[in-house]
Amino acid sequence: MAETLAFSKTASREQVYSEVVPQIESLIASEPDLIANLANITAVLKEAFGFLWIGFYLEKKGQLVLGPFQGPLACTRIDFDQGVCGHAYSTAKTVIVPNVEDFPGHIACSSASRSEIVVPMRTSEGRVFGVLDIDSDKLNDFTETDRDGLEAVVRVLERFIQSHTNSERNE
Repeated sequence: MAETLAFSKTASREQVYSEVVPQIESLIASEPDLIANLANITAVLKEAFGFLWIGFYLEKKGQLVLGPFQGPLACTRIDFDQGVCGHAYSTAKTVIVPNVEDFPGHIACSSASRSEIVVPMRTSEGRVFGVLDIDSDKLNDFTETDRDGLEAVVRVLERFIQSHTNSERNE
């Protein structure tokens, strides 16, 4: 198991994503527990980028329920028709919000949040089962580089889930 994260602290975000995504893949490859892996992914992203809040919401009984995260206290439950997370979940599309004050129905879990990106996570059948949510304390902090990098992180996670689901079916 890796105990350190190696990335170029002065590099562009694109370069940092290219350095941390393979490390995330390696980090979660030998750990079968989803929650442990989500926790480590949030820690990697927090260390690499220093965003205000990084976490996962998982679908449970008709709502998005808070999972592992790094940052200030968070909303515990989000309905599918509420906020940026609910919008990303229900549309199954990554959402970038340059200014959260301009997003209709934004849920202000932290008054320090200024911009946000939310990436849906899918099963191998294409069903959304949760979201990766990241908030910044800076306006307009997320770009297509973040979309691409975070979608790459989510694809690693989706492959992990698919491989563990398939191995459970075979047991």
